[in-house]
Amino acid sequence: MDTGATLRGMYDTLYEAFGPQHWWPGETRDEVIIGAILTQNTAWTNVERAIDRLKSADCLSLCALRAIETDNLADLIRPAGTFRVKAKRLKAFVDWLYDSHDGDLNALFAGSSGRLRESLLSISGIGPETADAIMLYAGDVPTFVVDAYTKRVLRRHFVIDAGASYEQTKALFEKHLPREADMFGEYHALLVSLGKRFCRPKARCDSCPLCDWNHDADL
Repeated sequence: MDTGATLRGMYDTLYEAFGPQHWWPGETRDEVIIGAILTQNTAWTNVERAIDRLKSADCLSLCALRAIETDNLADLIRPAGTFRVKAKRLKAFVDWLYDSHDGDLNALFAGSSGRLRESLLSISGIGPETADAIMLYAGDVPTFVVDAYTKRVLRRHFVIDAGASYEQTKALFEKHLPREADMFGEYHALLVSLGKRFCRPKARCDSCPLCDWNHDADL
């Protein structure tokens, strides 16, 4: 298999079928970062409800999150699930940002991408997917975000095997595609759209844009 040609072909097919996804849905970098942390292990509709509550309380900024008490923050983000844990994670990120960069996102994203990723991963509760989402969608850093949809689609189309790790899957995109933040962001969003509509745990292959591609829906 020509992995590069397969990944590029998938992108072109999905873009033609779905069009631009306008993702990540956030008006500011602060909102993108907050959403990236809140969306861990929950549906985006729940995150939207939590973000609306933060916005109504005038707390949809990293500066505001720094000032609010953790228990009050947890109550506001309750719709996002595991709200006490996520409140602590938001606080951990904000504390780290102010301790290391004086709260300046421009300073945060100005350094090397490798060092930035290592720093984000050192924060309690920030894993690879969240770190990459923050870098890509808030910092315009060309790093690929891998999620469950990505792995499911690639596994069923024989691009990766069942044991492929997050880092191995991420490396495929970054090795075989142009390192462009816009394309990486669009590709991730298109795979999410495909996973939600068609490539579900029980696949809906009829009418799927990739239905004519070699695949096994049971993988």
